Amino acid sequence: MLDAVPAPAGETAVVLAPGMGGVLFHEAVGHPLEADIVDKEASVYRGRIGERLASEIVSGVDDATVPNAWGSFSFDDEGAPARRTVLFEDGVLVGMLYDRFWAEKQGAEPTANGRRQSYSHLPIPRMTNTSILPGDADPDEVVADTARGLYAKTLGGGQVNPATGDFVFGVSEAYLIEDGKITGPVRGANLIGNGMGILAAVDAVASDFDARPGTCGKDGQGVPVTTGSPTLRIARMTVGGTGG
Repeated sequence: MLDAVPAPAGETAVVLAPGMGGVLFHEAVGHPLEADIVDKEASVYRGRIGERLASEIVSGVDDATVPNAWGSFSFDDEGAPARRTVLFEDGVLVGMLYDRFWAEKQGAEPTANGRRQSYSHLPIPRMTNTSILPGDADPDEVVADTARGLYAKTLGGGQVNPATGDFVFGVSEAYLIEDGKITGPVRGANLIGNGMGILAAVDAVASDFDARPGTCGKDGQGVPVTTGSPTLRIARMTVGGTGG
């Protein structure tokens, strides 16, 4: 990145490298779908089950049954068998994440998302392996069909407000897309947007799925998780930068 130019500021197409869309999905969408956040009226998705809130080509799941994945288990920390929970199906919000307490309170079925860091912590609703599922597009064609934009290869840290879905993410490694080709590196890029708005703006989902292990923090507890996605293109997204 020593030869990188300042990232351009403004709205542009953004192509997220394999796995990076999963990071956005986890932070900007997954946390607001955890039942305790929903019940506290701190989620933008409260009362929205059954609505089309994302592009028709977007489907997303939380799946604790993925073999050998970092967030997988046989039973959650309340003894519920691991399962696959569909969150978005063809753009429609169809599911949320429950432990036993919040499922009983809300009259829902537990989804085996009651997790805790250790025996000394209380179980709370947490994600496991959360992913945007692969589509049919060729990843090279996704880039080739982008006249101008930003290719975000690696995301850095970020902040998300679950009550609104608004987020800001730093980009550790990014490149310009010019005339359908990935060209020079840029520095200082930030992705700014709203989880619901960004999902609605996805206009290409490729087939090259990749997943990244990590540790998710919430209420002072850290648990192992995995985030995954294929190459995604967001038609228009605000990029924060200092370049022209």
